[in-house]
Amino acid sequence: MNTFITEQLVSEKESLFPNLESLFCDINIHEYQNVMQKTQETVIAFLEDNTQPFSGVSPKELRKHFENINLNDAPQNYEEVFEEVKTLYTQHAVAFHHPKYVAHLNCPVVIPAVAAEMLISSINSSLDTWDQSAGGTLMEQKLIEWTCNEIGYGKNSDGIFTSGGSQSNLMGMLLARDYYSIKNFNHNIKKDGLPENAHRFRIFVSEMAHFSIQKSASILGLGEQAVVKIKTDRSFKMNSILLEDAIQKEIENGNIPIAVVATAGTTDFGNIDPLTNISAIAKQYGMWFHVDAAYGCGLLLTEQHRHLINGIENADSVTVDYHKSFFQPVSSSGFLVKDRNYFSLITHYADYLNPKDHDENEIPNQVNKSIQTTRRFDALKLWFTLRIIGKKGLGNYIERIISTAKEAAILLENDPHFELLNRSDISALVFRYSADPFKTFDLSRINTYIKSQLYKNGNALVAGTKVNGQFYLKFTILNPLTTVEDIKSILITIKKYGNEYIEVN
Repeated sequence: MNTFITEQLVSEKESLFPNLESLFCDINIHEYQNVMQKTQETVIAFLEDNTQPFSGVSPKELRKHFENINLNDAPQNYEEVFEEVKTLYTQHAVAFHHPKYVAHLNCPVVIPAVAAEMLISSINSSLDTWDQSAGGTLMEQKLIEWTCNEIGYGKNSDGIFTSGGSQSNLMGMLLARDYYSIKNFNHNIKKDGLPENAHRFRIFVSEMAHFSIQKSASILGLGEQAVVKIKTDRSFKMNSILLEDAIQKEIENGNIPIAVVATAGTTDFGNIDPLTNISAIAKQYGMWFHVDAAYGCGLLLTEQHRHLINGIENADSVTVDYHKSFFQPVSSSGFLVKDRNYFSLITHYADYLNPKDHDENEIPNQVNKSIQTTRRFDALKLWFTLRIIGKKGLGNYIERIISTAKEAAILLENDPHFELLNRSDISALVFRYSADPFKTFDLSRINTYIKSQLYKNGNALVAGTKVNGQFYLKFTILNPLTTVEDIKSILITIKKYGNEYIEVN
């Protein structure tokens, strides 16, 4: 269309709809363009200014800047707001892309996914029903189909994008509970509520499993007492012999085993439970088998390490976190099931949203499979990523991360100042600074001090955890830019703070 005519039409709309500045529409295209440019400049400054992963600001120090802010004050202009946000947020935001950020399960993100984020936020599709998303629905379904295929599922599999691993694990436990009740007691929990014997339902997990399983049991009305924790072996993987012993013990006590959860990539150790053995035990006792692969799902991308999660194809349901191991911005996760018919356990129909005749007319409504209604088009980020970088490109990132973790483990094992607790299947290493072997020190205190000093100074960030009541440091390597030289530098800094503590004490 002629530029003059376009500007004339915009001008006419502005006269018809005054005082609608900032509304995302064709009237305000120039504002959109200007603000996006300013946003881009802010992001570039964030990348260029971060010479270390964190500023070191304390909660007390940062909170002072919020004390005199009144959100009911007169509106500010963009320049003022961007400057305010810099003071309050961007200059203190933790830089997950920095190679010396090796703390939690936060990955750097890929540019194609960031580009998709702008489309997602601007167009603002809701993926609950076809008439709100159209092509978005089919793109999400195609990505679910792709993920199911990578897992090794058959054509009857299905899934849904979720907000994160905790939601996916909740859905796994929800289906496990309801499926067991229907199959074994002919009791429909969706319609009739919990059966009388629900308090005897038991879910088996490794002692290293994610806390969301306990949280799910609580939300589902089973109580945390429903979760039975199984001891791990020396590699911090679920001991399948002890699993079977625990199942038999619960049966003897009059309880009802309904599900077992295996972890493919534990949060602390990055290790993978024996999936094949566990799936066989679950099948033997008629239990739902769920695999929490929120961390380990990245192994689906690599031929070199894919064998580590063999057996995942036997799971009734699987959790994947694309925003952990596929380098996606938060949020981008998935919940997959071997049999699409399982979703009928949680499907509800609303005449104004997803009437039942839509099924008969083959109109795809994703809300039929979700515990969410309004839902972002997060799948577009993964679509961009696979189409531009590809599975092999992402797999190369994962292989590099695993290689770096193995080299880091060797460094820790060969340095007398450190104790390494584990070798990781993926990229998480638990260790501690061990001080002078000829003197007695409280190692938990020393390592707690080291972690706090790292955070206070912000030049490198590591995580911390407790094992058998003792505090340890943890590397979670999820950045392909992190090198062995970065790890060496972090270890030198750790020694510095460890020696500092010893000298003072």
